Amino acid sequence: MDRVRIGVIGGSGVYDMARLAEPEEVRLETPFGAPSDAYVVGKLDGELVAFLPRHGRGHRISPTNVNSRANIYGFKALGVEYLISIGACGSLQPEFKPGDIVVPNQLFDRTCRRAASFFDDPDSGTAGLVVHISVADPFCSYLGGVLSRAVEATGHTLHRGGTLVTIEGPRFSTKAESRFYQQMGFSIIGMTAIPEAFLAREAEMSYATMAHVTDYDVWHETEAPVTVEMVVQQLQANADTAKDAVAKAIGLLRGAPPSPYAGALKDALITQKSAIPPEVRARLQLLIGHYL
Repeated sequence: MDRVRIGVIGGSGVYDMARLAEPEEVRLETPFGAPSDAYVVGKLDGELVAFLPRHGRGHRISPTNVNSRANIYGFKALGVEYLISIGACGSLQPEFKPGDIVVPNQLFDRTCRRAASFFDDPDSGTAGLVVHISVADPFCSYLGGVLSRAVEATGHTLHRGGTLVTIEGPRFSTKAESRFYQQMGFSIIGMTAIPEAFLAREAEMSYATMAHVTDYDVWHETEAPVTVEMVVQQLQANADTAKDAVAKAIGLLRGAPPSPYAGALKDALITQKSAIPPEVRARLQLLIGHYL
């Protein structure tokens, strides 16, 4: 199979990319287990694209149990340099209205049960290799700009920038939590951007998210608290816009230069090369082989 430079990971409500021509299912095994589902690889306006439903087809996997390491590793194995994320989110500020789309530029981590690095083994406490990756700017500004232009081209209401706070889930927030996040000045709230953004950086690929506002979470005094029914209704309304924006973004990425993060690991590996166990070298060859 030819190298696939563009990946799309679909969130709640976006479980397929029907516009892909010549679609082919690709099932991968990774050192971190199986991805959420088969990757669907096909062409969109002549560009080779890999699509993966984050929660599996039929929405079978909760946010905490999404195997993000396997998902991102699989995209890396396919050759992906630019990874577009689609996700649902709640609004934490009155100007972010249900139906709007946000391309955030910052993240705040409130998760606590997720493997957030390829170079960590939660069971043993070590992977035999220590990596300190920089995520000061967790989203790729180049890809974020592409997504923003693509959304604007659909005529949909877009907000550029803002902070996405990622909670563990799968429950929604309490009112106390939601009001705290709102008072902290966070823009939107979701459950899946972390650890995806961090893993994408370790995999030296660009990552940006197109977040679809479905509700006002539970901080808003005059709006009903968020429910699954509310989220699903808004997602269905936004699904066509999401797919149209992704198609436009892929067109804008035609002929794009290598990812700005192609060398993200260069200065992040701190373990002496001679101290890296052979089995770790073999296991992580795809990620670190060109540095060793």
